[in-house]
Amino acid sequence: MDQNKINLTIDNRPVSVDKGTTILDAAKACGIEIPTLCHINLKGTCVNNHPASCRICVVEVAGRRNLAPACATACMEGMEVHTSTMRVLKARRTVLELILSNHPHDCLVCPKSGNCELQNLAKKLKIHETPYEGGEKTTFAVEKTVSIVRDMNKCILCRRCETMCNDVQTVGAIGAMNRGFNTTIAPAFGQNLVDSECTYCGQCVAVCPVGALTEVDNTGRLIKDLANPEKIVIVQTAPAVRVAIGEEFGYKPGTIVTGKLVSALRQLGFNYVFDTDFAADLTIMEEGTELLGRLTKFLGGDKSVKLPILTSCCPAWVNFFEHQFPDMLDLPSTARSPQQMFGSIAKTYWAEKMGIEREKIVVVSIMPCLAKKYESARDEFKVNGNPDVDYSLSTRELAALIKEANIDFTSLEDADFDTPLGESTGASVIFGATGGVMEAALRTAYEVHTGKTLDKVDFTQVRGLEGVREASVDMNGFELKVGIAHGLGNARRMLEDIRSGKSQYHAIEIMACPGGCVGGGGQPLHHGNVEVIEARRKAVYEEDKNKPLRKSHENPYIQKLYEEYLGKPLSEKAHALLHTHYFNKTK
Repeated sequence: MDQNKINLTIDNRPVSVDKGTTILDAAKACGIEIPTLCHINLKGTCVNNHPASCRICVVEVAGRRNLAPACATACMEGMEVHTSTMRVLKARRTVLELILSNHPHDCLVCPKSGNCELQNLAKKLKIHETPYEGGEKTTFAVEKTVSIVRDMNKCILCRRCETMCNDVQTVGAIGAMNRGFNTTIAPAFGQNLVDSECTYCGQCVAVCPVGALTEVDNTGRLIKDLANPEKIVIVQTAPAVRVAIGEEFGYKPGTIVTGKLVSALRQLGFNYVFDTDFAADLTIMEEGTELLGRLTKFLGGDKSVKLPILTSCCPAWVNFFEHQFPDMLDLPSTARSPQQMFGSIAKTYWAEKMGIEREKIVVVSIMPCLAKKYESARDEFKVNGNPDVDYSLSTRELAALIKEANIDFTSLEDADFDTPLGESTGASVIFGATGGVMEAALRTAYEVHTGKTLDKVDFTQVRGLEGVREASVDMNGFELKVGIAHGLGNARRMLEDIRSGKSQYHAIEIMACPGGCVGGGGQPLHHGNVEVIEARRKAVYEEDKNKPLRKSHENPYIQKLYEEYLGKPLSEKAHALLHTHYFNKTK
């Protein structure tokens, strides 16, 4: 008999599971569905929320007087579990009716309508009346930031957002406040999100089962701009979008729909359809050159060089270190994110080539990330008040707009991006996955530093979904040590090692979201299914593998940009257009 196994029955079905397995996971393993609201578990990414606060998942356990929450009750040897007795069904209905008694009934106009777990559960349990009406309801002011809308009147206190913000991301921007009827999830001391340490990563939005946390919707603004004949509206789309947006139209997670995405954007009326991947290649040229510059000084004996260099592509991560580690602002690369590099080049180099005034151009980005909305609004990315990127839409927002425009996405013919800002290499598309920025940088840095051709471009040691990974690369006798982290909790541990002098890395890539951009807060909702994130991650590497060019410095349009306009990486002009600086935002 295996001492690590537990044998029990669930609905009279024999089940054998590992010790410590919850009833919920045991039931799922044998195909028995138990409804949940507060529970979420992204295995392999440290996201595990089971506060047993909603009690929707209660089951009956033989010999136990009270019903047990399946998400927080461990299986025991010989246990007899029943998941759908009349007592259980009555309890679930009563719990749900009580939750609905303090919930707004504005489903028709709620941003989460049609994709709301509470709404779906009410339908499944056939709740057509709310018998506990007539009492007082909570009333909280709705807060709208540049990225996130927070409506605590719709909060069901599942505390998923709190788990993401505090336990996974270790940001600590929100938490439970007050007691009894006035209990809410909010920033400390009753602040608003804008006054907190919120990074706008959007992971709270991604896990919220209802409409308490949603993204700011910019589709209405886009429709007005597309209808304005005085404006030239151009769009850039991030690498992670093309491997996820298909889910909104019935495709399996990880299906690559790049060509259909371009066609849909053209049908919506954009004047030009470009690719953020172009700017990702540009980012590698600037960030890679910066890395090699620091390493050259370090190897020359300059002990004042700031190492490890930290990537700066993720705006939520940038926000995090500005708030939490202001003593280390000289470590990150000064290179802007690909989104902001694209906007800057579009409104200077491209605008001059096309003979279009900057003020007539509207740059829209389609991003997997809600922090991109915040990033595009930062003052340092504006020229005389005119932003380099006017605004950003999430993957979900674009999918909704395509549906609103009656575009049959599945029947679209594949189309190509416009040139020159639509041409890219395989190195750029892997920016969408954790480890991708580092791998893209290594492909270029190795060849520039050694002068040798890199025949095998796949640095598989930096890939995966482990929260922290590391690798060593032989750079012609010099061992370059790199680290990779996704999730801000993992980033914190890396930064604390740097602060304490324990870190041995020369370069570190950090992405805020689980899995990187493929698991971004603006992506189609995965509802706790880590297999979805893994499918998207694999898809970006598949797209990379099929590209004719796979190193950023080989992009002929990037080469032409430097020849015609920028001069060389880190030139005075490149620094002015493609680099930034950071701020102490300690609260």
